[in-house]
Amino acid sequence: MLKPILQLRNIGKQFAIGDQRIAVLTDINLTIHAATMVAIVGASGSGKSTLMNILGCLDRPSSGQYIAGGRDTELLSSDELARLRCKHFGFVFQRYHLLPTLSALENVETPAIYAGTPSHERLATATKLLDRLGLGDRAEHRPNQLSGGQQQRVGIARAMMNGGKVILADEPTGALDSETGQEMMQLLLDLHAQGHTVIIVTHDMNVAAYAERIIEIRDGRIVDDHPNVRAPSMTSQASRVSRRHRPKTTSPAWSSLKRLGEAFKMARLALVSQRLRTALTMLGIIIGIASVVSIEAIGEGGQRHIRETIGPLVSNRIELRKGSGWGDPAEGIHTLLPDDIASIREQTYVHSVTPMTMASFTVRYGNADVSGTVTGVGEEFFAVRGVTLAKGRTFREDEIQRQSQVVVIDQEARKELFRSGEDPIGKDIIIGIVPCTVIGVTSKKSKDLFSAAGPNILMPYTTAGIRLFGQQHFDSITVRIKEGQNSHLAEKNLATLLSYRHGARDFFTNNMDSLAQAYAQTTRSIALMLSLVASIALMVGGIGVMNIMLVSVTERTREIGIRMAVGARRSDIMKQFLVEAIVICLIGGLLGIVVSFLAGYVFSLFVTVTKWKMVLTWESIVLAFGCSTLIGVTFGFLPARKASLLHPHDALSRD
Repeated sequence: MLKPILQLRNIGKQFAIGDQRIAVLTDINLTIHAATMVAIVGASGSGKSTLMNILGCLDRPSSGQYIAGGRDTELLSSDELARLRCKHFGFVFQRYHLLPTLSALENVETPAIYAGTPSHERLATATKLLDRLGLGDRAEHRPNQLSGGQQQRVGIARAMMNGGKVILADEPTGALDSETGQEMMQLLLDLHAQGHTVIIVTHDMNVAAYAERIIEIRDGRIVDDHPNVRAPSMTSQASRVSRRHRPKTTSPAWSSLKRLGEAFKMARLALVSQRLRTALTMLGIIIGIASVVSIEAIGEGGQRHIRETIGPLVSNRIELRKGSGWGDPAEGIHTLLPDDIASIREQTYVHSVTPMTMASFTVRYGNADVSGTVTGVGEEFFAVRGVTLAKGRTFREDEIQRQSQVVVIDQEARKELFRSGEDPIGKDIIIGIVPCTVIGVTSKKSKDLFSAAGPNILMPYTTAGIRLFGQQHFDSITVRIKEGQNSHLAEKNLATLLSYRHGARDFFTNNMDSLAQAYAQTTRSIALMLSLVASIALMVGGIGVMNIMLVSVTERTREIGIRMAVGARRSDIMKQFLVEAIVICLIGGLLGIVVSFLAGYVFSLFVTVTKWKMVLTWESIVLAFGCSTLIGVTFGFLPARKASLLHPHDALSRD
C-alpha cells in the first residue's frame, strides 16, 4: 500500500478582520498518499484555496497538525518550509505566475537556482522539460510572447524542475479555452502516471472528474471525500517517477556562492527592465560620489599646490623680529644688530642667514618716477628666500662690506622704470637721492611671498642702513635651517642664543614651517567642510535608492511570492533586493568617479594661472567605492528586509 505523503489533523485557519476572527477552515482531517491524483472541489469562498496554501506550505494553519513528507510543519522555520517547497512541491497556478523579465527557459530554471543546482545541469533539465512539453522552440520567449496554454505548460515544467513529488494545480484550466484545458488535464494525468502526486483545486466538477479521488469542501469543512470510479484508468509508473529529472545539488557553501552570483544576474535583469527608473535613481549616487570625490581631489590639489609654491619659500625658515609680538610697534627698540648675524651664521644647524630692513622711497629713472619698496638684505638673502634671477647677478660679500650702491630689482620695478625690451643691467636709477646701479633682475616665478606690493628693490643692508634708513639695526633676520634639522628645536636654540646676547627677550620668533602647516590645515578644513556639504547630496542619493527600492518591493510583491513558492528563502529574497541596491550604488559610484575625472580635466582648463589641479588619489577612489557599497547596504537593507518578511500566500494574492 502507498504510504501517506501529506497528513492534516484537525486543521483550522482563522483570519483577523478588525477585532473579529473569521474561521476559513474548520476541523480538516485529510490524508493524501503518494502517487495519487486528488481533486479538491468547492465554490468560491469555500476555503479550497486556503487549504491549497496550507498543503503547499505557503501558509501555516492556525491550529491542528500538518505533516508533509514525514515532517511536522509547525516545527519548521520559514527557511525550512522554503526548502520543503523547493524539494517536494511544484505549483501550477491559474494565472500562470511566470516572471515577466525572464524567458520561458529561465522561468523553468528558477526553482533549481534555489535548490543550489549547478547551472549546466539546470539548463539541461529545463531544456529537456520544455522539449517534452512541446515548447523547445519557445524556450527564449518571454511570457508576454506566449499564449495562455504555452504559459501554463511553462508553469508545469517549472513545477517538475526539482522533481515535484507533489504537484499542486490551482484551477489549471480556469484561464484556458476548452481545448487547451483538456490538453492541460492530459498533461497532469501524464504526471500522475509517472508517479507524481497531483492535487487539483477547482470549482469545476468536469475537471475534478479526471481525479481518482474527489474531496468536496464547503464553508471551510470537508463535506464529502470519495473515490472517483469514473476516473481515467492508467497504470502507475512509479518506477518512472521524474526524479530522473531532479538535478543534483551542490554543497551548501558552494551553493550559497552560486546563489549570490544568481542574485547579481537577477538584479541585472530587474534593473535593465526599468532602465529609466534605474538611471534616475543612479543619478543621485553619481552626483553625490562625484561631489565628494571632486572636492577631495580639489583639497588634495590645493595641499600639493601649497607645498609646491609656498613650501620652498617657507620650509626650514625661521624669522626673528624685534619687539614682543606682532602687535608691538617696536619703536625705540634697536635690537637685531650685525653682530647677531655673525653669531647666528656660526651655528652648525644654520644653512644661511640674512637681515631685512624695509622702507618706501621714490625711485626715478629717466622720465619714470614711481614709489617702490626698498629692502636692505645680505648676500645670502637669495639662498634664504629661494629667489632666483632672470638676468644679472646677486650681491657679493665685498659689496656688502663696502656699502656698494648696487641693487637688484624685481619684474614690477623693471616694468615701471624701463621701456619694453630695454636691458636694465648696468643702468643707474635714483632711490631717494642715492644713485644706484642695477646688477640683477629677479625672475617672475620667484617673487618673494612676503615682499610688498608694487615695485621692489633689493639693496645691500649696509648701503640701505647708512645711506637711506639712517640706522644700523634690522627689522628682522631670516634664518634658513639645514635640511634634516628639526626646525622647532632650531627655533628654540636661536631664541636662547639671542636672549643670552641681548640679556633680554626683546624679539620674537616666527617658524615659517608652522605657517605652511597652517595653510595646509586651512585647506584641509575647507575641503572637509565642503565634503560634508557634498555628503548631503550623497545622503539624498541614498534616500532616493531606498525610496525606489521600497516602490520596487511594492510593485514586485507577486514576483516575491512566486520566488518564495518555488523555494526561495527569506535570505534569498533579502539578498536579491540588497544586491540590486548595491549594484545601483556601485555603478553610480563608478560613474561618479568618471565624472570626477572629467571635472578635473575641465578644472585644469579654467584654473591655469595658479596651476592648481584636482588630484584624484587611490585613497579617494577606494573611499568612493566604499561609500557606494555602504550606501547600498545601508539604504537597501530596509526595502530588502521588507521584501523578505512577506508571506508567500499574501504576496501571491496581491495584484
